[in-house]
Amino acid sequence: MKHFSISFIVGGGLSVLFLMGALLSFFWTPYDVELLNIKGKFASPGLEHLMGTDHFGRDILSMVMVGTRNAIAVSLIAVGIGATIGVPLGLWAAATCMNGSRLIDELLMRGNDLIFAFPSLLLAILITAVFGPSIINAIIAIGIFNIPVFARISRGAALSIWPKEYISAARVAGKGVSRISYEHILPNILNLLIVQATIQFSIAIIAEASLSYVGLGSQPPNPSLGRMLNEAQTMIFFAPWLAYFPGGVIVALVLGFNLMGDGIRDLLDPKLRQKSITGKVSNDAS
Repeated sequence: MKHFSISFIVGGGLSVLFLMGALLSFFWTPYDVELLNIKGKFASPGLEHLMGTDHFGRDILSMVMVGTRNAIAVSLIAVGIGATIGVPLGLWAAATCMNGSRLIDELLMRGNDLIFAFPSLLLAILITAVFGPSIINAIIAIGIFNIPVFARISRGAALSIWPKEYISAARVAGKGVSRISYEHILPNILNLLIVQATIQFSIAIIAEASLSYVGLGSQPPNPSLGRMLNEAQTMIFFAPWLAYFPGGVIVALVLGFNLMGDGIRDLLDPKLRQKSITGKVSNDAS
C-alpha cells in the first residue's frame, strides 16, 4: 500500500483547490472581470465582495480566479514546451555520447549552456523587444528557458542507464539507438521527469507573475496576478487587500506544487520509500 507523505497531501490539496478554482472561472465568476464600477471602488472585503474591489471597482476574487487560470495555463504550456523539446534532446545527447559520437553531445550541451546564460526574464525582454509584449511571447520565453533543464535532467539520467545489462540485451536483440531510448531509457527516467515537471511548474508560475509585473506578460484587460501586484504597490497603505490576495495566491500556488513535487519524489523513489518503511518499523519495535 502506498504511503502518502504529508507534503504530498498538503501540496496536492492546495494544487487541486486552485485547479478547481481555475476551471470554474471558465464558466462562472462572481462578477465580470471587465465590469467597471467606479462608485464601488476600494470596497473592503465583505459579504458582497469577499476580497474587496480595486481602484476601478472590479471584484478582486473574480480577477484572482481568472488570473490563476492564466498563470496555470501559461505555466502548463511553457513546461510542456520545455519537456517536449528538452527530453528528446537529452536522450539524443546521451545516446550519441554512449555510442562513440561525442561531438553532437558537446554541441547540444553547449547550446543548453548558452540558453542558461539568459534568465527567462531577460529572454522575455529580448523577445518582446522584437515581437511586442504578449502572453504568447511570455509562454515562448518561459518554454525556451525550460528546454535545457529537461535536456540536462534526461541526459544525466539516461547516461546512468545506458551501461545496464538489459540495455546490452536490447542491443543484442537488434534494437536501434532510438528505439532503445524510447522503449527502455525513457520509461525508467519518467519518474524523475515528473518530479522535475512539478518543480518547473512552480518556477514557471513565478516567471509568469514576474513578466506580468513588469508589463511583458498578459496584457489588459486580461487579469494577471503579477500585474495586479504591480497596480497595488502604490495603494497598499490604504487598500492592502489589493496586494494581499494576489500575492497570497502566488505563494500558495508555488508552495502547493513544490510540496506536491516533494511528495511525488518520496512516493516514486524506492530508496526513500524503503527508508521511510524501515524507520517506521524501527519505531514500532522500540
